[in-house]
Amino acid sequence: MANIGVFYGSSTGNTETIAEDIRDFFGPSEVEIFDIATAQVTDFENYSLLIFGSSTWGLGALQDDWEVMLPKLQKINFENKKIALYGLGDQDTYPDTFLDAMGVLHAFFVDKNCQIIGSWPLDGYSFKASKAVQKGRFVGLALDEDTQSKLTPGRLKQWLENIYKSLNE
Repeated sequence: MANIGVFYGSSTGNTETIAEDIRDFFGPSEVEIFDIATAQVTDFENYSLLIFGSSTWGLGALQDDWEVMLPKLQKINFENKKIALYGLGDQDTYPDTFLDAMGVLHAFFVDKNCQIIGSWPLDGYSFKASKAVQKGRFVGLALDEDTQSKLTPGRLKQWLENIYKSLNE
């Protein structure tokens, strides 16, 4: 059985593509991917590492399928699980709410007795505000497929290498 569960909410396919890239990095025997729109509450219980991905819509909204699932996750025990987040946003069009959805997910999980791993530096981004920034870093991997898609493969690889190291600590 896979040790890593990747759960994504995707309206355009970009967040799903990143989930597939994560699976390819770790290998299909280690990762199972779930579209949050069809995931069951019991799906979250089977993994020691949970990776959650969401895009930010409009003026800081969580992706629609996450809006539906988040209240259902209140019942799940996330104690002793490691959680990593990745978010997609558009820093040029929405500089005041860049990656706010990732910040919303972080705020939900921060009080769940889990270990959140995979923070990411702010270097190389241009935005005004984000709910996804804490202590001078993003709470997870920050991706902008609209204006910085060429940087995504390198950022993703570096982030996943850091996640891998965290699994062995």
